[in-house]
Amino acid sequence: MKVKSEKTKKLTILAMMIAIDFVLSPLFRIEGMAPMSSVVNVIGAVIMGPLYVTIMASVCGILRMVLLGIPPLALTGAIFGALFAGIFYRIRRHRLAAILGEVVGTGVIGSLLSYPVMVWFTGTRSNLFWFVYTPRFLGATLIGGVIAYIIITRLKRITRFQQTIQLFWKGESE
Repeated sequence: MKVKSEKTKKLTILAMMIAIDFVLSPLFRIEGMAPMSSVVNVIGAVIMGPLYVTIMASVCGILRMVLLGIPPLALTGAIFGALFAGIFYRIRRHRLAAILGEVVGTGVIGSLLSYPVMVWFTGTRSNLFWFVYTPRFLGATLIGGVIAYIIITRLKRITRFQQTIQLFWKGESE
């Protein structure tokens, strides 16, 4: 029964993180930037690790595209940032590593991959260059990273938060 209980807890936390990301991202949005998505990606990377945070970002991106009419930037921006934040956090076990992973994944890789995706999506070739999305994506990840750092620093003091992290990172050195 304990295994089913742990899986249920993990799925519940994953569902809550998806809901938080989906609701907060459109509310706290700067034109062309989604810093709250970066906040949730970094917090999710610290709590859940690379697999679950990538699933979270994928589901949120698809929901934003289907329900809110956001272009595929919702996927290219979020997935790579979430994946790299989770991987970097797994390697270094520090929230700054998760933030760096988000900056590299979303700010650099996601922004560069967004250009060909948007050219394909719109069906037009413009005189834009590959780095057209990079300033906005980097700005959003830096703003989101600072907010996430503050939130995680506060949450680390809460015993329940520490137990949640241990649920996902069980068997690995903290």
